[in-house]
Amino acid sequence: MHNNLIILAGGASSRMKKEAVTANLSPEEITQANERSKGLIGVGSSGRPLLDYLLLNAQKAGYKNIYIIIGEQGGLFKEFYGNQNTNNNFHGLNISFAIQYIPDGRVKPFGTADALFQAVEQFPELNSQQYSVCNSDNLYSAAALLALRATNSPNAFIAYDRDALEFPSERISRFAIAKLDQNNQLLDILEKPSPEVLADYKDVEGKIRVSMNAFKFNGSTLYTHLKNCPVHPEREEKELPTVLLNSVKEHPNTTLGIPFSEHVPDLTAKEDIADVKRYLQQYYPVLDWNE
Repeated sequence: MHNNLIILAGGASSRMKKEAVTANLSPEEITQANERSKGLIGVGSSGRPLLDYLLLNAQKAGYKNIYIIIGEQGGLFKEFYGNQNTNNNFHGLNISFAIQYIPDGRVKPFGTADALFQAVEQFPELNSQQYSVCNSDNLYSAAALLALRATNSPNAFIAYDRDALEFPSERISRFAIAKLDQNNQLLDILEKPSPEVLADYKDVEGKIRVSMNAFKFNGSTLYTHLKNCPVHPEREEKELPTVLLNSVKEHPNTTLGIPFSEHVPDLTAKEDIADVKRYLQQYYPVLDWNE
């Protein structure tokens, strides 16, 4: 099993910063939502950030080396998790920071694929190893993170049962869906699916599967696809699903969709803060690093 987990935390958090109904949020929570990276918003016990809980589950899953990709103004991450660029000890996890620089001529980061490419350029040892990648603003279970470590497939992603996600149906309907073959190998990813095509995308269990950006990659075969990732024509960003599909085209039957049926708390917008707080109060009443 590999021991490397890369956490994407260099985005602009633009949806979190949008105006929203904030009647159930405190002034401090609103301030944090407007100023902090999403994973650093204090939704947990004693005001600890969501990222604490993701790191806890990563520790439970057996990861040792954590690479957090932060923006150029990401100094607050170092206040929470270690002030050195590399080899910070946080509850036994070895935490290093990669920086996602914004290219000249842009005001926002260039997407998740660009973030990962910059990280492996800064830590080239990853290009000869296997590693997992996930968002900083989702709380993936220890079981899901362990499944990424345990798979023998060169590349993989957690293929979540769409019906198990506890989001409003309108929000779920916008999620990209994955097409898997009878062996759960990835064939295609469809963005903004229409209701008419859903039946064609059901897997062998009759489930519609979505990705929540929890991946496992083989560094040596992925590097070229990261480096040459095209820009998404609508969002004008370089995105990991594009990299994944280009890898599948060149190397079929190397990307496993690992079926999971559970909710994944998501801290995308201000409206999510109260829901995530309730989830943590129910399932993580105490942040215990010594279980």
